[in-house]
Amino acid sequence: MRKIQPGWAYIIGAGPGDPELLTIRGMQVLKSADTVVYADSLVNSEILEYCRPEARLWTSSDRNLDEIISLIVAAIQEDHVVARVHSGDPAVYGAITEQMRRLQMCNIPFEIIPGVSSVNAAAGRIQRELTVPGVSQTVILTRVEGRASPVPKGGSLSELARHPATLVIFLSAALANKVTRELLEAGYEESDLLIVAYKVGWSDEKIIETTVKNLAQDLRRHKIYRHALILAGQAIEPTLRDTRSRLYDPEFSHLFRHDLQDGGP
Repeated sequence: MRKIQPGWAYIIGAGPGDPELLTIRGMQVLKSADTVVYADSLVNSEILEYCRPEARLWTSSDRNLDEIISLIVAAIQEDHVVARVHSGDPAVYGAITEQMRRLQMCNIPFEIIPGVSSVNAAAGRIQRELTVPGVSQTVILTRVEGRASPVPKGGSLSELARHPATLVIFLSAALANKVTRELLEAGYEESDLLIVAYKVGWSDEKIIETTVKNLAQDLRRHKIYRHALILAGQAIEPTLRDTRSRLYDPEFSHLFRHDLQDGGP
């Protein structure tokens, strides 16, 4: 077990919202932290119950990058254990690259603690495998282009959705009409199934089955404009539940189960 060190910053993925889906490492850091800077608009406040009563808690939704780094630097100068808490897994839409760069510039040692992604939580909640043999062996995590989030050439949803992949569309519930347009442009049918996973792991979570055509109206009806994933692709179709992998096929041998028909090990 790696020691939690004073004078270090720990960037923690808090998971999708359920405090029990926080990693053990993340929980241990929160229990040890002297200063906690957390994304209050995205992180379930129940996770902060792991913190000590005397820990300093700072929100980040109302602060810019300079202000966040200033909080961390001041705490490190006091030799604090600093927890910088993000939702989900910080490697995916976590905006941590700029924070890591600034910490490096300030010679602050830091560790990234992965979190359970909302992708995994959503797949578990809807009881789907995102990589079904013969249907999809690729998962694309993406978003539609927004005002502050340009996508590179070749990275639009309409281009990515042409692949036989499972799509997990982040940060796009408020742009549902654009999602529909781009899916149709890629070749999806209006009747194709979409699943919306809203705040999975929170007390007010919602799972909505809709279609490409009805996505926008169903999101409006449920008043969902953020905190949601949109899942698309053949792998989420319920009719695929009878699909079998060759991994456990009794007539298929592999490194750990070979020569079965001949009575081998």
